[in-house]
Amino acid sequence: MDDDDLVARIAVGDDAALRELFGRHAPWLAARLRLLLPAADVEDVLQETFLAAWRGAGSYRPQGACGGWLWGIARRQAALLLRRRGSAERATSALTVGLPAGGAVGQPDAPDPAETALARADLEDAVAALGPAGSPEREVWRLMYEQDRPVAEVAELLGVPPGTVKSRAHRARRLLRAALRVAEGGTR
Repeated sequence: MDDDDLVARIAVGDDAALRELFGRHAPWLAARLRLLLPAADVEDVLQETFLAAWRGAGSYRPQGACGGWLWGIARRQAALLLRRRGSAERATSALTVGLPAGGAVGQPDAPDPAETALARADLEDAVAALGPAGSPEREVWRLMYEQDRPVAEVAELLGVPPGTVKSRAHRARRLLRAALRVAEGGTR
């Protein structure tokens, strides 16, 4: 039984299918999560990942690899854990110093919303430098970096060899770097 069939069975409440999917994907997910998180947190994030997969199985659409879907869930769960921990640590340190939760005066712990908006606009402009939607570099960017798909899957989806995908990804990164340098006031 393939992964998509397992997810369909999970959607109707099949516990055995969830165990099978966990057995297939938990080892590599844990290995990738260990690159992002302390080892003590990996198991918690894995549990939250498969709980979210259980809850979201009904809305799963087999458009790509199931592993990519699970990795997307795992990344979001890791980010949630780190955000919660960051908030808790700021609140704890604020309590010990006697300051309101939010940090010391003059030392904001969150980025300036205006700076965030400018950075987002710069990135959107840089991505536009890859060409119109559907162009080769922009499509590789979308699949590899926005959807987190592996090179082999992108090659299959686009009907090109993996080497071509790698070349387009390299060109896309080079174009983005140049566009971001210009946005920051540098030169190409």
